[in-house]
Amino acid sequence: MATDAENIATIKSNALAILAEITASPKPSYSIDGQSVSWTEYHAMLMGKVAWADGLLGGLDPYEIHSEAYT
Repeated sequence: MATDAENIATIKSNALAILAEITASPKPSYSIDGQSVSWTEYHAMLMGKVAWADGLLGGLDPYEIHSEAYT
């Protein structure tokens, strides 16, 4: 079973792959028969997922706290 960090990394990787695909051949937003497709909103949503994943993954990294005591 994958860890939370692995799942978040997979979500980020998937979003980046889709971003690479849609930016390689950009399409205009359109509306047909009452159904709208907004590529700019889709792009923004994917960028938001990448930022979300970066934020969570940054918080999962191990860290050390160094301190000194003075007497």
